[in-house]
Amino acid sequence: MAGRSRSSFNKRLKERSRQEKAREKAEKKVQKKLGKPEGGLDDDLSIDFSAAQDQLALPGESNIEEAPDEI
Repeated sequence: MAGRSRSSFNKRLKERSRQEKAREKAEKKVQKKLGKPEGGLDDDLSIDFSAAQDQLALPGESNIEEAPDEI
């Protein structure tokens, strides 16, 4: 019923894999040409640390220094 041997199936899988890799490579080439990095450290630099600072502050402490009333 199958009609195809195991080697034909393996060849088909290998060809699909090759085509997929070629497509991904072409996409990366276009991304590089446009100058837009797909991922990496650039995405991590936009992290907002203000919430972490609020969590680390102890109760009753303020990071803001008050100016003296003397003028």
